[in-house]
Amino acid sequence: MRQTLRTEVLVVGGGTGGVAAALTAARAGAQTVLVSETPWLGGMLTSAGVAAPDGNELMAWQTGLWGEFLRAIAQRQPGGLDHAWVSFFTFEPKVAADLFAEWVKATPNLTWMVGDLPQAVLRQGDRILGVEFTTLTIHAQITIDATELGDLLALGEIPHRWGWEWQAETQEPSAPTAPTALTHTYPVQAPTWIVVLQDYGEGATAPEIPPSPLWDERKFRGAWAGYDPQHFLNYGRLPGNRFMLNWPQQGNDYGVGLERLVGSAQERQAFCQEARWHAQDFACYIQRHFGRRYGLAEDTFPRFPDQLGGGAYALHPYYRESRRLIGVTTIQEQDILPSALPPVDAQGHYTGIAIGNYPNDHHYPGMELPLMPKSIRWGGRWTGTPFVIPYTALIPQRVEGFLVAEKNISVTHIANGATRLQPLVMGIGQGAGWLAATALRQGKSLHQLVGSLDLKSLIQECRQAIFPFFNLPLQHPEWEAWQLQTLDTFDPTVPLPPEVAIAQPTPMTVSAGMQTLTGEFVQLGEQVYQLHTDQQSWPLVTLHPTVNDRLQTYRNGQRITVTGFMNPYAPWIRVAHVA
Repeated sequence: MRQTLRTEVLVVGGGTGGVAAALTAARAGAQTVLVSETPWLGGMLTSAGVAAPDGNELMAWQTGLWGEFLRAIAQRQPGGLDHAWVSFFTFEPKVAADLFAEWVKATPNLTWMVGDLPQAVLRQGDRILGVEFTTLTIHAQITIDATELGDLLALGEIPHRWGWEWQAETQEPSAPTAPTALTHTYPVQAPTWIVVLQDYGEGATAPEIPPSPLWDERKFRGAWAGYDPQHFLNYGRLPGNRFMLNWPQQGNDYGVGLERLVGSAQERQAFCQEARWHAQDFACYIQRHFGRRYGLAEDTFPRFPDQLGGGAYALHPYYRESRRLIGVTTIQEQDILPSALPPVDAQGHYTGIAIGNYPNDHHYPGMELPLMPKSIRWGGRWTGTPFVIPYTALIPQRVEGFLVAEKNISVTHIANGATRLQPLVMGIGQGAGWLAATALRQGKSLHQLVGSLDLKSLIQECRQAIFPFFNLPLQHPEWEAWQLQTLDTFDPTVPLPPEVAIAQPTPMTVSAGMQTLTGEFVQLGEQVYQLHTDQQSWPLVTLHPTVNDRLQTYRNGQRITVTGFMNPYAPWIRVAHVA
């Protein structure tokens, strides 16, 4: 017999946004059910294999669950997090999956169910009442779509987008004025099926990686052009001499027949099989050029029945874009650029619930889309300018009892290139869980919250920053006071300042795994720093606002002492303390 359950909050999808939404709603006291497709929680960060996350790397943006995750994973990951040059944080996917599972299992009010797929959305008029799965039906007061491709949007006939918007519609500076070859070939960004290689050691012979039925080595020619082969591999280097392959340049991005992702189950399965074979061929191509020292890291992912992935291959593709909600408000390119005004509702109340900072980054194999720049030099390297996600982009225009918590927020195709990144999606998920719990606690519908929502508990209880100040990380003693004061004195007509007038700098600390070096400071250009020691020269980078300020005051030739994490593969020293 079909089982029927009732709950206050139902989260469908155990990915990056889903696990954050479920944890936050349950921690806030709401009875919550989380339904995931596989036993691995974390989505992009784990089962999709993106164990080198992008964005929100500066200390000021490490708040909420994202900051909690980073601190916990650093404690658990042998050898620390500094291994690659694409990300400051790389880890074994299993370590992160185990962490998420422990958090969920230890959370009161939270029931986790594995293996059921949504088949239908229960709807009465404009209200969503729950979801019918393969083997059970769950009724919920609030349902959260955290699926990788926004599946509930389609099942529930909730208005949504798929594909491009034109410039006349959005006035986005980077949007095309009319359909092009690019927009026809790629209705959405290309996913990647991630595969992990292992360095078996000098003189060792790894098992041969066979070519797939799609083999054509011409697809990968020039993949690492401009890079030393070892530097290319170190792009996504993981602990244990492993290499995550998530490479856009003649690499394992796959975008053939993307419409199949929103077609039938058979069409989606066919796309996934081809993407998985494409990743296999990329790994095969690398082995044939670099030698049998490198082979598949077969114990990276678990193997489950009827799964295309497992072993060295992620459990499913890394989807960069999905169906996208048509929400109360829609995030456009103008909203993520440095000149953007703060997000507000019709009454002028601040609506920001999560901060992102990644540059706008789109993936179309063999094609490029010019985009408005939003990068700056900070801390000795390039990073993205911050922007804010409004909670009104998580709520449908008319449908009640429903939220989104993944890449399926109300956002244009162009702006999705910056909002899709893992840390921000975790913040979006946290915001969705908090919204659901707040509506239930206040006895209001989600639409009744719009215009009357008090964001203070998101700051105080979830420890999530909603104002992007570069010099105010969570560790600063004035962090909460400045977030709350800015909310109380908010002026919707004035751009948010990049910094606040803190009484003292953020304390610099030394922790396990750091090393100390003394040498001669050299500035090679704006925000380009090196430390010359007797042995070698090290580029200096930092995520710490106080260290960033100090590095800008040193003179060429001045002797300084730095303490931080040495990453020989980037290479750089991630400085946490200077003297």
